This record gives sequence, C-alpha cells and structure tokens, in this order.
Amino acid sequence: MLKFFRKQFRLKYLEEGNLKKYFLYAFGEIVLIVISILLAWKINDLNEIRKNKIIELKIYDSLYEELDLNMKSLNSAIDQYANDIVKLEAIVNYVGLPPEQITPGAKDTIVHNTYRDLNLLDGALNSVISTTKFEMIESNSLKRVITNYPTEIGVLAIEDAKVKKIVIDDIQPVLEKHLSLADMLPNEDIKYNAIKRLGAKSEYHLLLQDKKYQNSIVARLLHTENLLALAKKLRSRTQDIVLKLNRELGYDKDS
Repeated sequence: MLKFFRKQFRLKYLEEGNLKKYFLYAFGEIVLIVISILLAWKINDLNEIRKNKIIELKIYDSLYEELDLNMKSLNSAIDQYANDIVKLEAIVNYVGLPPEQITPGAKDTIVHNTYRDLNLLDGALNSVISTTKFEMIESNSLKRVITNYPTEIGVLAIEDAKVKKIVIDDIQPVLEKHLSLADMLPNEDIKYNAIKRLGAKSEYHLLLQDKKYQNSIVARLLHTENLLALAKKLRSRTQDIVLKLNRELGYDKDS
C-alpha cells in the first residue's frame, strides 16, 4: 500500500512538471532506505556483540572456576611445603645423635615426613589459548597473563616431580632398609601390638648415619625451598588473574 502511494506522489510531481519536488521526494526515499539498511546492520551488530559478550562471560566464568580450585591447591601446598621444610631442617639436625638422644618426637618426624602430589588444573586455560575463544577476550592484559600461566604451572610441576623422585627413588628405599614400617602404625590400636612388640626393630641412628639418606634429605630440603618460592609466585599470579576476571565479570567473588 505504501509503495502504491509513493508511486502516485512521484507520478503527480512528474505530471505537474515539478522535477524539483520529484527528485527531492526520490532522494528522501533513498535516504530512508539507506537509514533502514544502516539500522538493520546496527541491530545485527548489537545482537552479535551481545552474543559474543555472553560467550566471553562464560569463558571468564570457566577460567575463574579453574583458577579458584588452583588457589585452594596452592594454599594447601604452600602450607605443606613450609611444614616439610621445618621437618627436613629438624632431620638434618638429628644427624650425629647417639641412639639414646633420638626422641620419640624425632622418630615420628623421620617416619612421617611424607610426600603429597600437587595437582593444578590448566584444561580451561589451554582450551581458551588454543582455540578461537582467545580472540573473544577483550582485555589485552588478561590475555598476557593467561598466556603465560600454563608455562608457570609447568615450571612448578617440574620442580615438584624432582621432589617426588627424590622421595620415591632415594629416601624411601633407605628408610625401608633401616626402619620397620610398623613404626608408622598407630600405637593406640591394640591389633598392631604383636608386630610392634615382636617385629624387627628400627635402627634410627644407622639411618641418620647413612650418607645417601643425608644427601637425599638435603636435596629434598633445597628443592622444597624452591618449590615454596615457586608456589608463592604462582599463587600471586593466580590472584592477579582472578582480580582481572572479577573486573571483567563486573562483580566480586570470594577468592
């Protein structure tokens, strides 16, 4: 219907010989068409921006969840490393003690100086970095820290693997040579009374005199100190990324 009326107006102006009004009307129609096209493009762009923003926020949220778990693991690991260092320093100071001066507390420290795996996640990070999702992140500063993060996890993992190897390949065999694993059983449980009373006895003084054990404890101490420094650095980096994610998400979460 509107097309019919527009055509009638144009014909009327032509019949009247009013070319100026004809061209003005035609120009007006062209302007309206252009405006309509531009509006359509703008609406389409806004829809794309909205869709991309939704995807971007989902990316941020998945990264946050992964980093939040890493923060918990790092906090626990840092406490563990600090505790391990105290125990290892104590064991170093036990070296040279005569058997009668090796207290039950010292024996307990030697026996229970164990290793615990460090498990940090980088699945969501690698998924973002290695796919087109990475280009959907608008913040360049966030891109930079995210790109470097998996490498920093790798550095910590390498050091952690060195400590694990020392414990499994060096310390544990010497412990099993000189100590009875029955010492690790709880004293208060009566079902272990027989093995504790009649089983082979531990030789703590011989263990502490063993050169391989001494070297292994010192090596573990040095690597654990390095682990602690790396873990603290990575925790700081994780906190930095979490803060940036919070800003991008537009709200704060407890970290």
